[in-house]
Amino acid sequence: MNINLVVFDLDGTLVSSHKTIYYATLRALKEINIFPKMPEEDFYKTIGMHFEEIFARFGFSVPDFEKFIGIYISIYFDYIKLSEAYPGVNSILTKLQKRNIKTALLTTKGQDHAERILKHFNLIDQIDYVMGRRPGIAHKPSAEPLIKICNDLNIDVTSSLMIGDTELDVQCGKNAGAKTCAVTYGYRAAEDLEKEFPDFMIDNILDVDYIVSGENKI
Repeated sequence: MNINLVVFDLDGTLVSSHKTIYYATLRALKEINIFPKMPEEDFYKTIGMHFEEIFARFGFSVPDFEKFIGIYISIYFDYIKLSEAYPGVNSILTKLQKRNIKTALLTTKGQDHAERILKHFNLIDQIDYVMGRRPGIAHKPSAEPLIKICNDLNIDVTSSLMIGDTELDVQCGKNAGAKTCAVTYGYRAAEDLEKEFPDFMIDNILDVDYIVSGENKI
């Protein structure tokens, strides 16, 4: 199997950020006088979805969504100490570089926000392409952002590997025609990920090296 590009999700895949997201979300909602019943553990199960979908799950909507997003982004780094890169992330990105395999990030976070987070964790220089939420481009599970990444990097989508911790990541990869890999240490249960039939499932990000090398040790 020839893999020329590995595309990573952000939250729950490269960075453990659930507490940062949760507390920044609650504070941003409070700033616009919305006080939802949104239990922490239940919220974690929705990470990866677009905020409007998350809020709908909890039975409310935000009238001025752009105002909410602006506040959320402005205060996100007040809680960044609650986040950390998963063990092995820097190591696997270095290994992929040594194998001359391109890397990309695909996240529903806004473009500038995603880049700032990568810079905070000193990952930006190890990733060749960053695809955050951009106007006019559909978000996961649509194939559109993954196909754009592949086109911009001049890589056949069938030789790419989409890696993430949610059903949206697997569905995005499958919709695009890429290989897919679900990680079990993020924000979805392994049994739920199995229902999406990813090509690979891994418990440790370092196992990506076995996939791209074709050694089949997982």
